[in-house]
Amino acid sequence: MKITRLETIHVKPRWMFLKVHTDAGIVGLGEPVLEGRTQTVETAVHEIGRYLIGKDPRLIEDHWQAIYRGQFYRGGPILCSALSGIEQALWDITGKELGVPVYRLMGGKVRDKVRMYGWVPGEQTGDYISNFCRSVSDGQFTAYKLCPVPGCAPLEPPH
Repeated sequence: MKITRLETIHVKPRWMFLKVHTDAGIVGLGEPVLEGRTQTVETAVHEIGRYLIGKDPRLIEDHWQAIYRGQFYRGGPILCSALSGIEQALWDITGKELGVPVYRLMGGKVRDKVRMYGWVPGEQTGDYISNFCRSVSDGQFTAYKLCPVPGCAPLEPPH
């Protein structure tokens, strides 16, 4: 099996997802994002992609070492975010090929459920109010993250 291409997908307002495609038709998913630097991380993903195209996606540790340690400048939030999303996608490919969830490859699950929270934006209009009320009454979430103030513009424009 060989990697054929890396595809990035932007999701508003600030997320990015990655699809790593293979010649076997298996596609792995990852999330290579650093809030506020999505385009920068995307560039790093595609630069790393030049190394990965044509390689076996199952050699995860080998690729990780080559990408992280094989350069003069190591680490940093941009490279590590790009590498993290790529690594997630490679594990996803391996799990799909073996027919097992990734957590089984990592030593087994550590919990039976994960608590999720709902998001309440600082907007004061739109469907979000009725959706929020419905999610509270339906018991969809037991916790909420919220922004109690409206967004604001930067104090000084960038130069």
